[in-house]
Amino acid sequence: MNRILVTGARGQLGSDLVMALRHRFGATRVIESGRSAPSENSFLYEVLDVTDHNRLQAVVDQYQIDTIYHLASLLSARGEHNPDQCWHININGLRNVLEIARSHHIKVFFPSSIAVFGPHTPKLDTPQITVEDPSTMYGVTKVTGELLCHYYADRWGVDVRSLRLPGIISYSAPPGGGTTDFAIEMLKAAINHRTYTCFVRPETRLPMMYMPDAIAAILMLMQADPATITIRSSYNVAAVSFSAAELATEIQNHLPDFKCDYQPDFRQAIADSWPSVIDDARARADWGWKPTYDLPAIVKDMVSKLSPTPYPLLHPEAQPCSPPPLQLSNPF
Repeated sequence: MNRILVTGARGQLGSDLVMALRHRFGATRVIESGRSAPSENSFLYEVLDVTDHNRLQAVVDQYQIDTIYHLASLLSARGEHNPDQCWHININGLRNVLEIARSHHIKVFFPSSIAVFGPHTPKLDTPQITVEDPSTMYGVTKVTGELLCHYYADRWGVDVRSLRLPGIISYSAPPGGGTTDFAIEMLKAAINHRTYTCFVRPETRLPMMYMPDAIAAILMLMQADPATITIRSSYNVAAVSFSAAELATEIQNHLPDFKCDYQPDFRQAIADSWPSVIDDARARADWGWKPTYDLPAIVKDMVSKLSPTPYPLLHPEAQPCSPPPLQLSNPF
């Protein structure tokens, strides 16, 4: 039937995922939800606090939901300012979703994060199974979430699937309060102001992914044969890793007058605790994951999409790695 509920639908990831789901399944089969009413008209939207079990139950029953993309959460930087709220939303909300999935035989997608890793995790080629000792409350909730997902799948057969997403770069939605947001902020500041003060050191290297790749990975995972899903906690998934300085240099290839300064803040310690390169061999083997965008392709597309008028590119030969890139306006 494909009656889909997306929680946290107006966040950075949800905004583009909803568009892709509507394109694939039809607008009347995708129900957005969030804690407050949208400022503009929407196809189907329900005000929903995922920590309210009864309200979640009512929405699921009303629309006869068979799939939930559970995106509602507090991200890393915001979570450190509100650790109690971070735990309440991220854990109690997920538990409610999994409980309803168990009783209604609903398929669930849960986005985990590289924030599950910590200072004792291998930094290079971080394996699928490794030390998870996060240094943030957000990371703690993601580790706990992964364990809950595995438990519900193993104990009750809930078809729950998850990705450990890296930093997501998008031109269509504002940053959501994460530590990897320096990439989006730098790109937007470069286009609008030609200058940016970065909150991590220039050599800080983190795993990143362009939004079209993130959407593709989610849909690939959710459409995979259940028999091929060998990881029910969360799959490592990767696309590209780069440092803040490498991003600034690539931007300067297109905007040569761009200047970047560096003033690390509390987010530097969070970034230092995370890996720089992720090994996603299990995702590639189990359900055929392969990214499309490398760093030059990301920057080229972001500059093109964010510029108010077409900006002459100094290096037009920069192209994405094969296969051809997905377009957010019509991603699937």
